[in-house]
Amino acid sequence: MNDQSLIRLEGMTKVFFTDEVETHALADIHMEIRKGEYVSIAGPSGCGKSTLLSILGLLDSPTEGSYSLNGNPVQNLSPADRARIRNREIGFIFQSFNLIGDLTVFENVELPLTYRGMPAAERKQWGQEALEKVGMSHRMKHYPSQLSGGQQQRVAVARALAGRPAILLADEPTGNLDSKNGEAVMDLLRDLHQGGATICMVTHDPRFARYADRTVHLFDGQIVEESEKVRVKSEE
Repeated sequence: MNDQSLIRLEGMTKVFFTDEVETHALADIHMEIRKGEYVSIAGPSGCGKSTLLSILGLLDSPTEGSYSLNGNPVQNLSPADRARIRNREIGFIFQSFNLIGDLTVFENVELPLTYRGMPAAERKQWGQEALEKVGMSHRMKHYPSQLSGGQQQRVAVARALAGRPAILLADEPTGNLDSKNGEAVMDLLRDLHQGGATICMVTHDPRFARYADRTVHLFDGQIVEESEKVRVKSEE
């Protein structure tokens, strides 16, 4: 694994202000994700997991603290620059798939690439490669309504992969799936990680947190523990 830092948070705080009430969602978060690492963010509902992932994905900004992505500070970028970096550097996998119903599987996967102004031939190549990686190239002309939940999530993973991002951010990727399809999606993420992908996943399910190299445990907006996966040498 490459030990080079991809993401670094220092003194990260997030406070929401509503009707003179302050809600401290995150407090003094220090965190690093290295290239090629698989990190899970775990903790009970309301502990700040999704807020942290939103900041990592440049969908929200911290109240205080610094955030560097690939060595570049990003916490104070303009909305246009944040959108450009999201499109090129970050792949999102959501709990609810977020596929567009009147677009085919392939059209869903290539859509983020069109925002880059990428030529059609290159979009086709990158989109097909992403669908092949998740085992869905045979369904590229289907519509989301013609797919099972597990298949839709595979397409959503392909969409996240298509732009060849620096990191995949997965927010409860198995939350809308039954246990069998959930395990299949987790196996897919594990295979992508073994192929070199950097992944940061939010989950409340300890079974799935164990797929990661390292688990960051949040409670009341603070990191209370970090645990590394114990590696067992396989027998020859």
